[in-house]
Amino acid sequence: MVFLFQLERKQQLVVLMLAAVFLFGAGYKYSQWSSGREPAHNAAVLEKGPGEDGRTPAEIKVHVDGAVEKPGVYSLPQGARVADALEKAAALPQADLGRLNLAEPLKDGRKVPVPYKQEMPAAGVSGNSTPGGGVSGGAGKTGGAASSGLVNINTAGPGELENLPGIGPSLAGRIVDYREKNGYFTDPEDIKKVSGIGDKKYEQLKDFITVY
Repeated sequence: MVFLFQLERKQQLVVLMLAAVFLFGAGYKYSQWSSGREPAHNAAVLEKGPGEDGRTPAEIKVHVDGAVEKPGVYSLPQGARVADALEKAAALPQADLGRLNLAEPLKDGRKVPVPYKQEMPAAGVSGNSTPGGGVSGGAGKTGGAASSGLVNINTAGPGELENLPGIGPSLAGRIVDYREKNGYFTDPEDIKKVSGIGDKKYEQLKDFITVY
């Protein structure tokens, strides 16, 4: 009887040891499984983009104005060009498309002012006619000069910009660089965003510049 009792105790110990090994192994595997899943979840969160679902917005909105049949705000796919915006707005025959970069990529919130073709002055006449029949000189000469004689800072080249008061080659180059990087100016006062042009310089320029 004593031997049988001892044998049963040994069996009990064996069972308890096996149970302990099983529970330890199961717990270890669960901890490894949990730790393996957590970083993947965090990585998914970190990889999310600007949208709530991590995806880049599929569309941009641009404002087309000027020499077009249907001015307004249009939704275009990411990567759209100026030509795509003009196709939506239907450029007029009077639109001077040669003064636009039709291949320029568009950004969300961009305004696309479409210029009209300017009539060339009659031979032998320069500047603007005055009511008395004389001629008064304008700030701009050709290309970037509007019919009023104001220089369109959205399309004027460096030479035309240098005709403006207080604008030398360096500032003219900065205006063109800013325009190429950030798009057209939407208001004449936006020229103050160009490095080197502050309130004082703008006061000199405001009566000689325009945008369209």
